[in-house]
Amino acid sequence: MRRGGLVVTQYITEIESDVDDAARLTARGVSVGYGARTVIDDLDVAIPPGVITTIIGPNGCGKSTLLRTLSRLLKPTKGSVVLDGQDIVRLKTKDVAKKMGLLPQAPVAPEGLTVSDLVARGRHPHQSWLRQWSSDDADVVARALAMTGVSDLADRPVDSLSGGQRQRVWISMTLAQGTDLLLLDEPTTYLDLAHAVDVLDLVDDLHESGCAVVMVLHDLNLATRYSDNLIVMKEGTILAQGHPRDVITSELLDEAFGLRAMVMDDPVGDRPLIVPIGRTHVQLG
Repeated sequence: MRRGGLVVTQYITEIESDVDDAARLTARGVSVGYGARTVIDDLDVAIPPGVITTIIGPNGCGKSTLLRTLSRLLKPTKGSVVLDGQDIVRLKTKDVAKKMGLLPQAPVAPEGLTVSDLVARGRHPHQSWLRQWSSDDADVVARALAMTGVSDLADRPVDSLSGGQRQRVWISMTLAQGTDLLLLDEPTTYLDLAHAVDVLDLVDDLHESGCAVVMVLHDLNLATRYSDNLIVMKEGTILAQGHPRDVITSELLDEAFGLRAMVMDDPVGDRPLIVPIGRTHVQLG
């Protein structure tokens, strides 16, 4: 029996009973589409608290659509997304922003905007006619800059930075919102491997400091290395969910991606390592 089929489906059912009540963010019977095209159909998912959850799957399977739906950027045509026990569509935008930070794909800052000014925009949900900028806001921004290692870049224009530096600055802005739940849509897009690892090391540091993270990644080995919980999608549904050790198999990779690969023990961590084989069979050992 294929691991990517019935066995994994049973595993999802087992873990959902454990995490659904504790999860701050859940989707229940969610369907989402663009026009007449349905991308996600009747999907249930609970994001475990206090871990790094990564959504993986082939192009067009609904990864970013799911993340955008969880963040309230997309409204489900059916079902609901629940944040801290409340239907997210019924919450005010500022209230959502105080609870959850979203970094979309390839964000662009206005030309000439400095790092400190961009990060300060993360405090917007906390501003009102009765509550203007305060020393507390300045302290939060300073801490966000320090946590992401960009304090020394505070006076530089965002558009003068390298790709890896810009991603750190954008993550700093989401931290300035004062939330401990971060949603990151392909945070390593357009970065070379060294800068991608640097950004994911930052994500791991933020997780260790108490943030829960949900992100979309394309690189499967980076996803297994940095995640506590994987959600594997195909054609708008979830094939498997759980710790990388329990989810990633050669059979699942074939089913989800049409990828012929070996799964080995990662020599530098307690995670699986994926070795694509491709068209040419390679004898190892």
